[in-house]
Amino acid sequence: FQAVLKEFQKAQRLAAERETAYTPFVPQAVPPSSYTAGEVDTRSDESAEQRGLLVQSRRQEVLLLDNEIAFNEAIIEEREQGIQEIQQQIVRYDCSDLLGHVKKNSKSIYAADDIGTHIENSRAATVQAKSHLVKAAKTQRSNSSLTCLLLVIFAIVILIVIIVLAA
Repeated sequence: FQAVLKEFQKAQRLAAERETAYTPFVPQAVPPSSYTAGEVDTRSDESAEQRGLLVQSRRQEVLLLDNEIAFNEAIIEEREQGIQEIQQQIVRYDCSDLLGHVKKNSKSIYAADDIGTHIENSRAATVQAKSHLVKAAKTQRSNSSLTCLLLVIFAIVILIVIIVLAA
């Protein structure tokens, strides 16, 4: 979202720079010598009028761009507020969920009045976990030895097939 905002601001600055640097080219026509002085004045009045219209249309374009920018900024602000509201809802939900867990667990902790029972249960679980780890290590070693043996047998069979085919 921030990247889009920065890109929009960059485009906005570029447009403003180009707008200030741009001056419309209105060619100053040199009237032929056959024109009278009145015709030359009419032509210069028309070109001044054209320049005035061009300046006015440019001002309207600038106003439209400013309005569009203001509208986009309002949309961005509205979306930021929506995001903040969602974040606050998530925090509230997480806090209430955490409070529920604390209440639930605090009841079970205080229900057991013998800390020694908890220690003994932890020790038994640790011993059982240790035996599972030893068993898993033996199984792993056995499986790795079996895999190695199968690879050696497979290599010998391939070697015999190659020798028979070569002979």
